[in-house]
Amino acid sequence: MTTPRRDPLPSRFTRIAWSSVLTQLAEQIALVAVPLAAVLMLRAGATETALLQVAQTLPFLVLALPFGLVIDRTSPQRVLIASELLRMATLGGIVVLITLDALSFGALLALSCVGAIGTVGVSVAVPSTVPRLVDAARLMDANRWLELGRSTAFVSGPVLAGAIVSAAGAGAALVVATIACAAAGVLLIRLDIPRNAPSPRTSAWSEAADGMRYVLSHRFLRPMIATSTIFNIGWFLIQAVFVVYALDWLGMTPATVGLAMGAYGAGMVIGAALSQPLSRRLRFGVMTVLGPAGGFIAAMLMATSLWIPSPALAFASFFLFGLGPVLWTISTTSLRQAVTPAPLIGRVSSLVVVSTYGARPIGAGLGVAISATFGMTWCIAAAVIVFALQLLVVLASALPAVRELPTASEQTPAPAT
Repeated sequence: MTTPRRDPLPSRFTRIAWSSVLTQLAEQIALVAVPLAAVLMLRAGATETALLQVAQTLPFLVLALPFGLVIDRTSPQRVLIASELLRMATLGGIVVLITLDALSFGALLALSCVGAIGTVGVSVAVPSTVPRLVDAARLMDANRWLELGRSTAFVSGPVLAGAIVSAAGAGAALVVATIACAAAGVLLIRLDIPRNAPSPRTSAWSEAADGMRYVLSHRFLRPMIATSTIFNIGWFLIQAVFVVYALDWLGMTPATVGLAMGAYGAGMVIGAALSQPLSRRLRFGVMTVLGPAGGFIAAMLMATSLWIPSPALAFASFFLFGLGPVLWTISTTSLRQAVTPAPLIGRVSSLVVVSTYGARPIGAGLGVAISATFGMTWCIAAAVIVFALQLLVVLASALPAVRELPTASEQTPAPAT
């Protein structure tokens, strides 16, 4: 049982994993540098930074499912390469506008939205690729390494961005992000990803409906989607206003804002490292509860900073937002890949991306409405209610009762097309 764990994962997976690390590093640098540029260079407030969050997440809601259809019909490789090129071009465009002293909030908003289209492609394609490169018995190992790499980027990206912005400005940070995107694309160019076996073509609407029916009828996938959706609404209620909240309410600096966001990545690294020993000691279903529970506790800590405006509470909150949910991601991604038939993996992954990322503009939009109407502190208070709801959803589902990762024989058949 332990011998397969010592075998190295396929080299093609290793290239995907390193490309994913660089992609995530670029994204994390941009997620810190762009709102800091808006606040420090364009004098943006909480409502404007929340609008930026909407622009950076709206493409996930609109385009994730079309990307899933493309991946199921072809290979993810073209989607991955085109997505990296688009991200590189938009980040470079922001750098050029900053250099020319021509950056406006409208241009920043537009380029952030277009660049997010590339992020959608990568987010759908990577989990759809893993089952094509890795045996079913190694899915937990592969997803743990992907999350460990992503977690490392979540630690280093925000810290690096905060330090660069403080020392040399937002433009310099975005140059680094652009270079990371280019390097990720280079790793993908000569990668050979197997295609799905040819299947009879039906209309795009029919194929999309097949994926939705499969997910909504599945006792594991349905609560995963619901929990991810609610979690991310709450997460982006906080994210939408955090930069302004940290600078104005908690008295933090750009560098300490980056460090606080880096604490999120530190929690992810530790969670990813702990996932293997925890999976040996805990039932699989318990692993799926740890993420929602960690999110709720983290939201409570952030809300406490309303009465005790201490940066330490923000650091602790972001750390727990990383620690618990990375365990959720590793376990539920492996479960999703194990129970989903190969012809549906792209569409199912895209629906999970919609629930994970597509919910973010909803949360950010609520952040805009709440901060504009009642003030940014009410966004923090509202998030506590949302995180309590996502914990209740997963506790009431079939997920906590799962004892171990299902085998391929336990898959629900793919709907006929």
